[in-house]
Amino acid sequence: MSLLLPDSGLLFWMFLSFGIVVFILVKYGFPVILKMVEDRKAYIDNSLSIAKQAHEELASVKSEGETIVDNARREQVKIMNDAAQMRDTLIKEAKDKASVEAVKLVEDARKQILIEKEDAIRDIRRQVALLSVDIAEKVLRGQLEKKDEQLDMINRLLDEINISKS
Repeated sequence: MSLLLPDSGLLFWMFLSFGIVVFILVKYGFPVILKMVEDRKAYIDNSLSIAKQAHEELASVKSEGETIVDNARREQVKIMNDAAQMRDTLIKEAKDKASVEAVKLVEDARKQILIEKEDAIRDIRRQVALLSVDIAEKVLRGQLEKKDEQLDMINRLLDEINISKS
C-alpha cells in the first residue's frame, strides 16, 4: 500500500461511509438545520416588520404629540388673553366702583360738615344769647340798684309793650 494511492477496498468503504453520512445528513440533519434557518429567518423578518410597525406608530404618536402640544399652546395663549382681558375688566370695574364710592364718601362728608356747621352755629347763637342775657342782667342790676329806677324802667317797658301792640 502506498501513501499516495489507497487501496480500492479502502476507497470503497470510504465512499460508502461517506455516502451513508451524507445520506443521514441529507435525510435527517439538513432538514432540521434548514428548518432552524427558516425559523430564524421568519423570526428576523417578523422582528423587522414589528420594528417597522413600531417605528410607524412612534412617528404617529410623535405627530399626535406635536399636535397636542400645538393645541395646548394655542389654548394657553387663549387662556392668557382671556385672563388679561378679565383682569382689565375687573380693574376697570374696581376703579369705577372706587370712584363712585369716593364721590359718595365726599358727598356724605359734605353733608356731615353742613350738619356740624349748623349745629355749631346754633350752639354759638345759644351761647351768645345766654351771654347777652347775663350781660343785660348785670347791666340792669347796676343801673337799677335803687327802687325808683326799677319802677321807672318797668313803666317804660310797659309803655313800649303797649305801643308795639297798637
